Amino acid sequence: MKIEEFFPEFVRKATIDGKNSFQNQFARRIEMNSEIKLPQIPWEEDNTGGKEPVWRYSGNPIIGRDGNKISNSVFNSAVVRFEDGFAGVFRCDSRSISMDIFVGKSKDGINWEIEDEPIKFEGADEEILKREYRYDPRVCFIEDRYYITWCNGYHGPTIGIAYTFDFKKFVQLENAYLPFNRNGVLFPRKINGLYMMLNRPSDNGHTPFGDIFISQSKDMEFWGRHRHVMGTIKDDISAWQSTKIGPGPIPIETDEGWLMIYHGVINTCNGFVYRMGAALLDLNEPWKVLARSKNYILAPWEQYECMGDVPNVVFPCAALHDKESGKIAIYYGCADTVTGLAFTTVDRLVDYVKKNAL
Repeated sequence: MKIEEFFPEFVRKATIDGKNSFQNQFARRIEMNSEIKLPQIPWEEDNTGGKEPVWRYSGNPIIGRDGNKISNSVFNSAVVRFEDGFAGVFRCDSRSISMDIFVGKSKDGINWEIEDEPIKFEGADEEILKREYRYDPRVCFIEDRYYITWCNGYHGPTIGIAYTFDFKKFVQLENAYLPFNRNGVLFPRKINGLYMMLNRPSDNGHTPFGDIFISQSKDMEFWGRHRHVMGTIKDDISAWQSTKIGPGPIPIETDEGWLMIYHGVINTCNGFVYRMGAALLDLNEPWKVLARSKNYILAPWEQYECMGDVPNVVFPCAALHDKESGKIAIYYGCADTVTGLAFTTVDRLVDYVKKNAL
């Protein structure tokens, strides 16, 4: 598969006058972009008086269930910095409750315009392009492009992978795994020369089990060297994560290790309850857990988190990180209906995980 086939205008500009290869032009573009001041991530100062490791945006939810013309709900979505603002891939369940993913753009990371038509993927294999359903995307910038992963229907849930340069054309690659799998989350750089992806093997239903694993690849197509990262906690020392767990946003690289924000689930007499947790993974061997919080960092407390199509859910899918200040803005699904925003800092969350480690 040649990139020229899918991005002809980009290649044309890169090879003008025949003086430079498009690879060199792209490298220069990346270098130029690295010198541009990045847009400031959304931020609001702590409104809990220092009591909580993570605090909610006072204007939540930032995206209602009518985020575009066809949506019944907008939740479990992913955002990144892009050009002079932000771009994202959003889960929008339609009013026929068809699950698909849509591009959105924003200048400030809070007010979003989401397209009314789902992403149309291109690729070399028609078999892979067949659509059953798509949901719970993540977006990760690696090297020179934005990779999108999502729960992709292919005779059951698996992990779809695609890439884009411009959030206009999307090239779909091979599915990462056989069914059944969910929550495919890439690391933002190669580790020991390999791409790495967190994931959660599952079943074809609502999955009353689930541990976090990591898989490795040389080429973003063939995934292997699977390693167990961490499992559920079966006693009441940390019962909020006793039924299943799954990775959330793209891990954040810190001096203390990879900061992984994840969801944990308990099965109660009123059904599943989803909460948010955090852990630190080894920088070179990220299947090794350095610290894992006994306590959750955010739970369904507010009405928009406790009431909706699926009540009692906070589900993190994206985190914007400002390296200079350490600020983190977490985007999370609320009750499988709307999208919320919460804040913390690297130092505060790492300190909380270490002080409250299992």
